[in-house]
Amino acid sequence: MRIDVLTLFPELFDTFAGTSIVGRAVSAGSVEITCTNPRDFAQDNHRSVDDRPFGGGPGMVLSCGPIFEAVEHVRSGREVAPTLIMLTPQGERFDQQLARELSGESDLALLCGHYEGFDERIRLGLNPREVSIGDYVLSGGETAAFVLIDAIVRLLPGVLGDPESALDESFSHGLLEYPQYTRPRDFRGMAVPDILLSGDHAKMEAWRREQARERTQLRRPDLLKEDDEAGASGE
Repeated sequence: MRIDVLTLFPELFDTFAGTSIVGRAVSAGSVEITCTNPRDFAQDNHRSVDDRPFGGGPGMVLSCGPIFEAVEHVRSGREVAPTLIMLTPQGERFDQQLARELSGESDLALLCGHYEGFDERIRLGLNPREVSIGDYVLSGGETAAFVLIDAIVRLLPGVLGDPESALDESFSHGLLEYPQYTRPRDFRGMAVPDILLSGDHAKMEAWRREQARERTQLRRPDLLKEDDEAGASGE
């Protein structure tokens, strides 16, 4: 997979793309992460990429010209145009299902916003898929891009050491993950549940499923509703 990031701060991705699971995926050739700075396509000496909004209002708005040219640069010479994703609080909610869907793409381009957002004609003219990582405001789209990249890359074949890992995490089955334990068996009076020491895999699996549903009911009942509705519809 190739992921192009259109960002005003490409240096932020130097460490990110070389660290932990993402870094291992890059080293193994499972993913290529390339940054393009819209400032390189600005037309003035100050390399301006923003301007004041028409009609007044606070802050600055990202201008059409540098963004269009940066995207066109990324798209040029490619047999298949990358799927363009605009990171914006107005987009569809990013979740595990969408991460899984995007992990099936061969080429992605992530457009990171700043200031008061994008000139509306960027949406209209480039027709990106708009994605939000949550109902809160960030200083820029780069941190949202980190979230997307990390969630997507770990789903690529061969990236995780154990292929079952990506199938047995929170949200992978519509539920939060069950409690996990490791050695020692007893720590400051807190003991590992006996069922996990029994060696009975069927009982352990049933316990984990029950624990996952109980934890989801307590912390994210909305997920249980979605899981039940999916089961009722046969999905």
